[in-house]
Amino acid sequence: MRMTVQTDYALRVLMQLAVTGEQRTIDEIAQAYGISRNHVMKVVQRLATLGLVHSQRGRNGGLRLARPADEINVGALVRQMEDTSQFVECFDSGTNHCVVTPACGLKHALSGAVEQFLVHLDRFTVADLVRKPVDFGQLLGEENLAL
Repeated sequence: MRMTVQTDYALRVLMQLAVTGEQRTIDEIAQAYGISRNHVMKVVQRLATLGLVHSQRGRNGGLRLARPADEINVGALVRQMEDTSQFVECFDSGTNHCVVTPACGLKHALSGAVEQFLVHLDRFTVADLVRKPVDFGQLLGEENLAL
């Protein structure tokens, strides 16, 4: 399974906020990872809608986690960010045009694989993804880390 760039960036944003424990701006996050500011902005809007980050506008604004990193489940995040119901054409009976669907076992095999992928991710929180906060923070150019 391949996750979208949005999910990848969402995880990166959450990990950076978990390591710093402080507010960060969209520009700071984009610069630290060397990614597009516009992509980060779209991801942050989605994370705010999902209740995972607090966003404050204005001169002293920025982003911070809406709850502790050890309470943000990776599997749940991926389910919220990804549309796994469209993994292959036959997953959606409304748009499926594959002629072998009635006799094919691919849908069953793939749906089980996708579910196991998500179940595996359910074992992790954002805090688990940054087990070495000093190393992680240093790679992002962070000086003040939440340890």
